[in-house]
Amino acid sequence: MADDAALDALYQEIILDHYRRPRNFRELPEASCSADGKNPNCGDALTVWLKFDGDLVSDVSFQGVGCAISKASASLMTQAVKGRSRDEAAVIFEKVHRLVTGTETDAATAKELGQLRALAGVAKFPMRVKCASLAWHALKSAMDGAEPAAQGAATS
Repeated sequence: MADDAALDALYQEIILDHYRRPRNFRELPEASCSADGKNPNCGDALTVWLKFDGDLVSDVSFQGVGCAISKASASLMTQAVKGRSRDEAAVIFEKVHRLVTGTETDAATAKELGQLRALAGVAKFPMRVKCASLAWHALKSAMDGAEPAAQGAATS
């Protein structure tokens, strides 16, 4: 039980750190694609930009306003997908989606997610699932709208 409390405290600290000092929080003018995400229930709104080098996510960023969970999730997402292939980013999306909705029960898969596991607690709060998944759905929309070998031109 003490280990669970320590783990929860660690995860809370990860969320707060990424909220206070979000990584890759900037526009990406040379993006290959972008997508907006909005959560009308709580006012979260953001844009995710992706730059591809062939099939590789060479850069990713986001900007917008949102609650701690929304902003931290977006920050964590940018770190997780940068340097990954389009297919690897899609797999990470699926794993995180299962994690935040509480349908990921495989401990080994959850462990593979590293710091992204900090988002697991969101599953206990259904109203917060959209906050945690907003940036991820924008990422998926951007990737779905981008040509596989897209270079340079931003799309929405």
